[in-house]
Amino acid sequence: MPEYRRVKKEGGIYFFTLVTYQRQKLFFPSEVRKLLIQTVEEVREFHSFEMIAYCVLTDHVHFLWQMPEQESDYAMRIGLIKRRFSKKYSPLYGETLQRTESQLKRRELTIWQRRFWEHFIRDEIDLGRHIEYIHYNPIKHGLLKRTVDWDCSSFHDYVSDGVYDSDWGISYEMDEQQYRFGE
Repeated sequence: MPEYRRVKKEGGIYFFTLVTYQRQKLFFPSEVRKLLIQTVEEVREFHSFEMIAYCVLTDHVHFLWQMPEQESDYAMRIGLIKRRFSKKYSPLYGETLQRTESQLKRRELTIWQRRFWEHFIRDEIDLGRHIEYIHYNPIKHGLLKRTVDWDCSSFHDYVSDGVYDSDWGISYEMDEQQYRFGE
């Protein structure tokens, strides 16, 4: 079995992608997207981190977090988010896929892929590119034509703070080669 080596830097900034099991469109109803963000906030109460940017799409989610100065354990936080969300989601919506023998043995539900994508942010340019990537993602996946129309994204906070105009995603041209990140 491969050994995954992740960069862990106290106070570091990280980009994450979490994907649903077999790319199920579990987050299609907005109430499920809100349930996920509520779960993230619950985990943040006990295990702090700064949420710089996020976007919950229909079958995956992107987060950009800054870890606390004396901590780097983002994997524990992601694990808690996945578990807490699964415990809330399953009684409300059930599972649509049959569990494999391995999932039964590990007591896993068919909600999340086991692993997640992580990228350590190297500098301000890298940070800016990832923030834009996150906010442009609903358009990239053909979910809508205007960024402002997607309900579950930190884009609205950036508009409120004056970082973006509300029409930012309408005419923005994204260089696909420049924005190839793990999803």
